[in-house]
Amino acid sequence: MNRSTTVRPFGIRDKVGYLFGDFGNDFTFIFSTMMLMKFYTDVMGVSAGVVGFIMTVARIVDAFTDVTMGRICDRSRTTAHGKFKPWLLRICGPVALASFLIYQSGLAGLPMGVKVAYLFVTYILWGSVFYTAVNIPYGSMASAISEDPDDRQSLSTFRTMGGTLAGVVIGVGLPLVAYEKVDGVETLIGSRVTLAAGIFSVLAVICYLLCYNLVTERVRIEAPQGKQESVVQMMKSAIHNRSLISIIAASIVMLLAQLTIQNMSGYVYPDYYNNASAQSVSNLVMMVAMLLAAALVKPLAKRFGKCEVSVVSSVAAVVINLVLFVVRPANVWVYVGFQFLCWLALGMFSMVSWALITDVIDDSECRTGRREDGTVYALYSFARKLGQAASAGLSGLLLELIGYSAATRTDPKVQEGLLNISVLVPALGFALLALILWFWYPLHKKQVNENVLTLKKKRAAGQ
Repeated sequence: MNRSTTVRPFGIRDKVGYLFGDFGNDFTFIFSTMMLMKFYTDVMGVSAGVVGFIMTVARIVDAFTDVTMGRICDRSRTTAHGKFKPWLLRICGPVALASFLIYQSGLAGLPMGVKVAYLFVTYILWGSVFYTAVNIPYGSMASAISEDPDDRQSLSTFRTMGGTLAGVVIGVGLPLVAYEKVDGVETLIGSRVTLAAGIFSVLAVICYLLCYNLVTERVRIEAPQGKQESVVQMMKSAIHNRSLISIIAASIVMLLAQLTIQNMSGYVYPDYYNNASAQSVSNLVMMVAMLLAAALVKPLAKRFGKCEVSVVSSVAAVVINLVLFVVRPANVWVYVGFQFLCWLALGMFSMVSWALITDVIDDSECRTGRREDGTVYALYSFARKLGQAASAGLSGLLLELIGYSAATRTDPKVQEGLLNISVLVPALGFALLALILWFWYPLHKKQVNENVLTLKKKRAAGQ
């Protein structure tokens, strides 16, 4: 691993470029989180349980595609443009097209079996094939942009901000155009969702191209020589990697909380409060909370440690959701205010989450002598998709249990159930996150600093 002396120094261009990469990712990912289940239940007429089951199966498929893509990245040779960047150029078109194909409202009249099969095939193509093929290299690329921990923390923050900006564009704009009052009830219009999916797919491609052109890979990570571990061997090794396994567990429960909030916003605002426009305001408030978290988290993490800050913020999120469950505000704007506090707490962990995985990669190199950015990141990405699956599957199951359908969404008992899901599941997820980070995850501030010093000595010695 050698640092090039001829490339420009790390700077704002790399940060903005990396921001655009997650902007592109989330034009399809956040759109799926916010709209896929709502679109297929209300427009396509597929039950929430079936949609959740398909999303869960797709994440199981990711067990193979994520790890496979990580191995491909590790074994590929470094080109003049870097080791990871070329994948953005190759896959940006296919991932955008696959996302657009999922939301075809013109197929709503087809037999139920055909619609279910269509959802299964298009969702697998988007999430388990093409999204994996662009997201694994993109995430692994952070370690190749700079080896400095502060630079990586900046990349993690800018990545999170890219996702947040995409969330605001989608979250603020989509509810305003996708819903229409029909007989006084907020109703999702399928053709508008299809049009939005096309627009967001085009914007995703543009963002990927901006990332490709703005970011520079400086750390030359060559393909490992000789016989490499098989996927089975690699998985066995991962089981004994405490930092990796614990951050995987933390990611699963964090996404269970975060994505349940996002998934249920598509039901709470139009169905419980009958106010889709409030969902737009809520997403704008989310951006403000994330911006505030971005401003606060770097100095706090530098002083107290990334893990330590994440634990405190997670406990705060638990308290906020439990208070919200007890208060059960009748006024939608009070609910929005509580969501602001929740997103502020969530933002603290989100802003450091990608820096945490680079800490894990460093720790693995210190222990084994091998640096496998793609493989470690692939396992981490797979964990995140397990969190997505848990959120989608649990949300679908709980919606089934409370009797939700397009016909029953105005029933008071169903509406109460929607609010319960939106606060109790996140409270559970945040509580588990705090426990995992404090008692299981070993890379607290002192250990991270020791690993950084060890690797600096190793680089200086030319090993």
